[in-house]
Amino acid sequence: MTGRELTAAGITDPALRAAYARCRALNARHGRTYFLATRLLPPARRPAVHALYGFARWADDIVDDLSCGAGPAERAAALDALQERLALGLRTGRSEEPVVRALAHTASVYRIDHRHFTDFMAAMRSDLVVTDYPTYADLRSYMHGSAAVIGLQMLPVLGTVVPRAEAAPHAAALGVAFQLTNFLRDVGEDLDRGRVYLPGDLLAAHGVDRELLEWSHATGARDPRIVAALRAAARLTRGVYRAAAPGLAILDPVSRPCVRTAFVLYGGILDAIARDGYAVVHRRAVVPRRSRAAVALDGLGRVAAARLRSRVGRSRPAAPVGRPRLRTPGWKGSA
Repeated sequence: MTGRELTAAGITDPALRAAYARCRALNARHGRTYFLATRLLPPARRPAVHALYGFARWADDIVDDLSCGAGPAERAAALDALQERLALGLRTGRSEEPVVRALAHTASVYRIDHRHFTDFMAAMRSDLVVTDYPTYADLRSYMHGSAAVIGLQMLPVLGTVVPRAEAAPHAAALGVAFQLTNFLRDVGEDLDRGRVYLPGDLLAAHGVDRELLEWSHATGARDPRIVAALRAAARLTRGVYRAAAPGLAILDPVSRPCVRTAFVLYGGILDAIARDGYAVVHRRAVVPRRSRAAVALDGLGRVAAARLRSRVGRSRPAAPVGRPRLRTPGWKGSA
């Protein structure tokens, strides 16, 4: 399947194909929800998504992997090395590192603004020194680089039926919604890393602080104040999903099933957290496999319908002047 995707994308160089295959493997192993949704894209667009995810996953692992035993200084040095490789790869279009090579190729083909990668790396670097966020505004500032820019990187690959600048706020909001969902799901794991990603002002409004979260995590004891705070965090996250939702309808029709599937699957994580009584301080909530399969099947049906509409559209006369047309990838938000 990988070979068919790469061939469809016009990627023929053996080393470059191997680089994209490496990114796809990272996506398949670490991003189950993301990978499942990506399968609903046209084959030619999948390698680019794998490259974007693979790079983000690699950088995130440098910061967060607890199994490697690296200290802060070693992690900072690894990020420095990655930053140098990234800068060189984006400048020259080549790299000895496969993941960077695939990313640089994707950035060139889809003319993705390099600032999005710079902002992402800055957010990863802050994770080495910042362990909590006093306000939601502070957290939003961090999430611009860690999440919003991921949506903006993806937008040229997905395509839109409006000027890209019109779709960008919704794409950024969806990236933030996904990350807030992950933050809520991973409260316990983040405590193990010494971090709290829930905004301090939201926690304090319900009488919760880091000390109470750490006590609950260490002892396994429940506290109604924590449940109330987590419920409020879920409401906040659903509000961001609502802000992102209008963006689904202005994507390229062949991309909508993929993004809608990710939208529903990530929203399902919030449902699973609620069903589990907001016990995320103690364990990760899991979406049942049956539910994931049902969403995927619905996505496949939407893919088939989109392809049918595309074939029917090609058989009709040209559209009249003034009808919205699919925007091709442009530079820095241009149509």
